[in-house]
Amino acid sequence: MTGRERLLAALRGACPDRVPISTYELVGFNSRAFENLDPSYARLMQAVRALTDCVCMWEPHSNAAAAKTDHLGDFLETTSHAVEMETVSSQQGNRTVVHRTLHTPQGGLTSVCEVFANLQTVWKTEHWCKSIEDVERLLSVPYEPVDYDFSDAARIRSEVGQHGIIMSTVFDPLGWAVDMMRLEDVLLWAYTEPAHFQRTLGRIHERSLENLRRRLRSGVVDLYRIAGPEVATPPYMHREAFERYVLPYVKDMVALIHDHNCLVRIHCHGRIGSVLDLLAATGAEALDPCEGPPDGDVPLGDVKAQIGDRMCLFGNLQPKVLERGSRAEIRQAVQQCMDAAKAGGGYVIMPTAAPIETPLPEKITDNYLWYIESARALGEYAP
Repeated sequence: MTGRERLLAALRGACPDRVPISTYELVGFNSRAFENLDPSYARLMQAVRALTDCVCMWEPHSNAAAAKTDHLGDFLETTSHAVEMETVSSQQGNRTVVHRTLHTPQGGLTSVCEVFANLQTVWKTEHWCKSIEDVERLLSVPYEPVDYDFSDAARIRSEVGQHGIIMSTVFDPLGWAVDMMRLEDVLLWAYTEPAHFQRTLGRIHERSLENLRRRLRSGVVDLYRIAGPEVATPPYMHREAFERYVLPYVKDMVALIHDHNCLVRIHCHGRIGSVLDLLAATGAEALDPCEGPPDGDVPLGDVKAQIGDRMCLFGNLQPKVLERGSRAEIRQAVQQCMDAAKAGGGYVIMPTAAPIETPLPEKITDNYLWYIESARALGEYAP
């Protein structure tokens, strides 16, 4: 089977020739991804391309306000309305600190992001909103639908080919709310002003659905990953909050994606044991990253038993094993994943996170190579 055939079979709950192997955010077939441009990743990425099944993370360019300003990306990705913003950057050691001031129709807002030279991520140290009043200021930036540029689609489709599938990430309204302000402030907002919180999610949902509808025109994406639901799980929120703040919106998103003949994977870290049935009720085909204890609260085997007949499971391999583990520990971890979720199909083995440091330590490269070799050896299905 090709990587594409293998992944699509698993996503549909079937048994391919072997368990598909993913390296999550290390994408072998995207020549513009940092991991394929960094020499310290070269040895690993060569093996990833040759021996694993590619879930290629790809996002189209757009005319969103965030894209037109500083490319840091945040809630301003939900509108294409021109915004007035000042950006001041300063170098502090090995990090770049970016201070932004946004002028909205209802007043000014500020945010701070930090970018470290040796890490492929952005740290948001000050969010736009520090209060409900700030939320209203941010939402006073008029909504204008976002137009997406699919001119890169031919390249990514050609590079991935039959090696795998193409996946894009979208946020549910709760995910965008958490982007607005610190998590602890979001939780206080949800618990003390639930009516306002739900109204805000509804307003975000209207623009998100229209933007999603426009993204779906590309026809190049096989799988959409919906991020954001994890905030409505313990210890942050309770099951009733998941039913109120996640389920109706995500079901709408899933239905719209299905209308365009694409598949859906829900991204939900953490303690998902109390909401497994609700995750399955979204109608999505897959769930990631299925963290086991102590990072999550439910073993992979229990997830498989409860919803494995309705959702393809991605993940469960803890990154700390790949960062610091011995070969014996890695082999044991892979075997445990296979024992828990391989039977009957509908499983893709995958680390629950991916390296972001540069240069990549040789030990991590060696451990990833052993993970891939172990997964290929232990993931075969009987003819």
